[in-house]
Parts: sequence; structure tokens; C-alpha cells
Amino acid sequence: MADASGVSCLEKSQRGGQTGKVMNLIRTTTVLLTLCALPSSAASPTIGFAQATGYFKQSTRPTLYQPLNLLDGRELTAWCTRTGDHLEDRLTFGFKDAVQIDEIRIYTGNGFDDSTFQEFGRARKLALEGPEGAQSFTVADSRGLQSVRLNPPVTGAHMTLDVLEVYSPEDPAAPACITDIVFYSKGKPLNGSWLTTRLKYDAGRAPILGTWFGGSEGAPDRFLVFYFDGTFSLSVEPWDPEEPRQHYRGRYTATNSRITFDGVNRGVGRKVARMTRGDQGDARRRTLTLEGQQLPEVFTGAWRSWK
Repeated sequence: MADASGVSCLEKSQRGGQTGKVMNLIRTTTVLLTLCALPSSAASPTIGFAQATGYFKQSTRPTLYQPLNLLDGRELTAWCTRTGDHLEDRLTFGFKDAVQIDEIRIYTGNGFDDSTFQEFGRARKLALEGPEGAQSFTVADSRGLQSVRLNPPVTGAHMTLDVLEVYSPEDPAAPACITDIVFYSKGKPLNGSWLTTRLKYDAGRAPILGTWFGGSEGAPDRFLVFYFDGTFSLSVEPWDPEEPRQHYRGRYTATNSRITFDGVNRGVGRKVARMTRGDQGDARRRTLTLEGQQLPEVFTGAWRSWK
């Protein structure tokens, strides 16, 4: 698929991957392919998802510290790591199109009240990385949003955030938290309190939010993205330039065992898939298998998350 300049997404990713490091090239390529699946005439980029490798009380109170809390611009909600080991978890953010992030405003710690702020760890040093650019920065140990300018900006539709250092809590074993992250592009916020009602926890969607990779291990050619607003995007970018590229988009609903796709194949019909979730011996390396005779073949088979 080519953009308005006539350059295919694959060609762009190859040009941008001259780091000499195979893994960086693969990651840059796969992410850029996912970005370019949407046409260049799409509306202004919007936030698509926030996902984490894990979070505090995920199995017992899954709504309390879910990663979507980071996007709502409210100090009453927060995301917290699973344990006091802040290096154990990673955050991933997705946008519906490529975006240039030149500022973020971050509220470190659990901002519910003063005592809660001290009870939990507070992120001190963080690293934001996209397919184009990476920045590490430090924030003060204080409540409220703090502005961080990113120069050069971090660009892409898929970004990761790692907590590298924390301000220690009263109990060293307590999880580390972040209350809010607001992404800015050219002076405009891409998320905030207007999303609050759309960020409610959905038990069916929560485990599958984000980008899934299909095809050969280390060289995927299929990219399936689930967004928190109930829409999805699937792009097929074969390595063989003679093979056709494909793109599907629409809406979805999910339960523990199945996904229903609406709008598959240019709005034709509703397709139901049986879903099996698992991991590869590592909770951060998740798997998703889709089966169903109604589905186009490109939807079926094994999908992998990116660790």
C-alpha cells in the first residue's frame, strides 16, 4: 500500500531501518507497516489504546489500576505496576495513525490524595520510544501534571514507555504508579478527560487491546490492531512485492472465547471467530489464535504480541 507520495509502507520502513541492528529494523518495519495501513487522508490522529504487560490487582480488581486510566486526565485514577519491581512492566500506547509527539504531560504517582501519593512508588525517570525517536526524561516528586518537551519529537503510531527509576514509597515493596499521561502534537492534546466515558473497562476487550503480529516469527507480514473504542484494523503487507496488499477495518465485540467482527471486507457482513488466548511461557509474550469458517483466511491462525 502506498501513501500520497507513491512510496509504499514497506519501502519507507526499509529506508528508516539503517541502524545495522536486525531487531531494531524488524521492530521499526512492523510498526511502520501498521501505521501506513490507514490512508493518508485519514482524520487527525487519535489515541487508540493503552496496554501494559501487567498491573496491580489485575486478577482481583481489574478495573482499579488498568492502563486506560492513564488516558483520562483525572487524578482519581492511576496505573500501577504489578509489584515493587518497576522494571517488570512496560506500557504500550497506540494511535490510529502516525503522530508526532512533541510534548507529554505526566502526573507521576497515584494522585488520588496526599496519603495515597506517598503510599505508592512514583515514577522518576522514564523512557518513551517510538519507531522514529526515543527520549528519556526525569520528573519531580510532586503531584499534578508536569510538562516534558520532546526535542526531537517521537514519531509513530505505536510507542512504549518504561519506568526506569522511582521515588521510593513508604513500603519499598509497594507498586510504582503513574496517574496520567497526556500526549501533545503541535500544541493539541490527543487524550484527556473527554475520553472518560469511553475508557471504561471492558472484560472482553481488555486482554486483546493493542497490536498483534501474524506470519513468520521475527518477520511478520500481518498486523491486527484492536482499539479501545471497539474498532479494529488489519493490514497484510507481504514481503513479496508481487503479492497483493490487503486492508480490513470495522468494529468488533469480544468475550472470553470469541470475537465478532462487523464491517469486514468493506462493510460486508458480520464474521464470528473462536478465540484462544495464551502465552509462550512468559506473561509478557502473549498469543492469540482465531478460528472460524466465516472469516477471511488472513484473520485466522496464530497471532503474537510484541514483548
